[in-house]
Amino acid sequence: MQEHLNATVIKLRQILLARIFAAQRLAPVALVLACIAAYHFGGEKWLLGTVVCLPLLYLLLDGKQMETDTTLHYIDGLTGLIQREELETQMESVLHEVRQNGQNSAVFFLQLDEFADLSSRFGDSAAEQVLRRVSSRITSGFRDNDLVARTGEHQFAVCISPVRHLDLEICIQLASRLQNAIAEPIALDATTIYTSCSVGFCMASRVADLNTANFLHASGLALKEARRAGPSAIRAYSDDMKRSVVKRDKLHEEACSALENGQIRAWFQPQISTDTGRVTGFEALARWEHPERGTIPPIEFLETLEQTGQLERLAELMLHQSLTALRAWDGAGLDVPQVGVNFAGDELRNPSLIDKIKWQLDRFEITPDRLAVEVLETVVANSPDDTIALNINGLAKLGCRIDLDDFGTGHASISSIRRFAVSRLKIDRSFVMKADQDPEQQRMIAAIVTMAERLGMETLAEGVETAGEHAMLAQLGCNHVQGYGIARPMPFANTMSWIRKHNEKLENPPPIGRKTG
Repeated sequence: MQEHLNATVIKLRQILLARIFAAQRLAPVALVLACIAAYHFGGEKWLLGTVVCLPLLYLLLDGKQMETDTTLHYIDGLTGLIQREELETQMESVLHEVRQNGQNSAVFFLQLDEFADLSSRFGDSAAEQVLRRVSSRITSGFRDNDLVARTGEHQFAVCISPVRHLDLEICIQLASRLQNAIAEPIALDATTIYTSCSVGFCMASRVADLNTANFLHASGLALKEARRAGPSAIRAYSDDMKRSVVKRDKLHEEACSALENGQIRAWFQPQISTDTGRVTGFEALARWEHPERGTIPPIEFLETLEQTGQLERLAELMLHQSLTALRAWDGAGLDVPQVGVNFAGDELRNPSLIDKIKWQLDRFEITPDRLAVEVLETVVANSPDDTIALNINGLAKLGCRIDLDDFGTGHASISSIRRFAVSRLKIDRSFVMKADQDPEQQRMIAAIVTMAERLGMETLAEGVETAGEHAMLAQLGCNHVQGYGIARPMPFANTMSWIRKHNEKLENPPPIGRKTG
């Protein structure tokens, strides 16, 4: 309630100031009318006084308007926070005090995770309310003389006013406190929204050539590293980050040849039944096995492959390695019903896609029903009747399963789901998070499961991380689960031992109420 009240007061103040000074546009007309009235009631003396005094008053008000307009120009209209330009201006005095008194400061950059999905799921109005609540929570977590700014659509910055004692441990505690405050559920119109954020920070003592630009740049690098590490990560700036940026630029160049060098390979994440616990499939996920840097996640190379037009080649590679894995699992006597391969817009626009996949299936002697073609919901929602639709339906007619990925984030209608012959909905992680604790999440999942059942489709929940979430999804009738709570993606070489251990646990469950060892 207090957060909403603070945001409302800020908004009303800005509207009121704008209305007051907008009235000054009528000043010339008011001056003429005032002169006529003065002459009518007081004659020439009143007229002379009005002609002299009113312009002076107008100039005075106009100066106040310019001052207020300048102030409002640097204030974000949605959150009431200062914007980046004003942050940079005010940071000059902070750094001056740091240099003069030998004190320390820090800049924190934080960015809300998966904000685009939140906006798509709940609408722009809800997203704006979330931003106002978040800005209020950030402000309330710091002192009045600390600078808090909105620096992007869903990005904020905090500059700590100079203090005597500020070290790495204190900064990490502040960053963690920020994350905990933002992670508190937000109730909007009988809906509960959960948010998380990534935080990057830099202490002034860590910047060699300390000025505003370098200070903000270093903190921005820390935020980029935090976002690469995954949701809710915290990273502190260090000199090593500069070197890592140089390495990453080099990495983008190497990514262009990594496919042909055989360094990008399929890793596999298991999917299991909530009914039997058995493995019902694997999803193939691209990983770059770099000879010097180790395993690199797709966030660091997919953009480069997209820019160089190699996504279709990547899909071909993932398909080939997935079918190879199916044959190997079959040869080892392991029951893996299917494997899922992701196809993006570029691959789905290829007119010869169906023939290529049919040829690969025939080559490996794999029946089409064992291949799940995973398509993002956004692709289905935004695709008219073109090559993409023809290819998806053609693969379905061939016998392949069609999995609709990230369901709930792309506004795909029921008619479009039926038009694309979808066989399974993959419930997005945003619905799964805290499903065992939040009744609203449970109702959303139950609605999706019920709809899927009525349409003759199965459901799979992504991003399952806890036993509680797993149990709740099973209780709600979701057919399959996948996520770190079951197993992380693994290279093919590790899959067989994992499957055997998993099957052994199903066949020989640990005794209940009896200590072992």
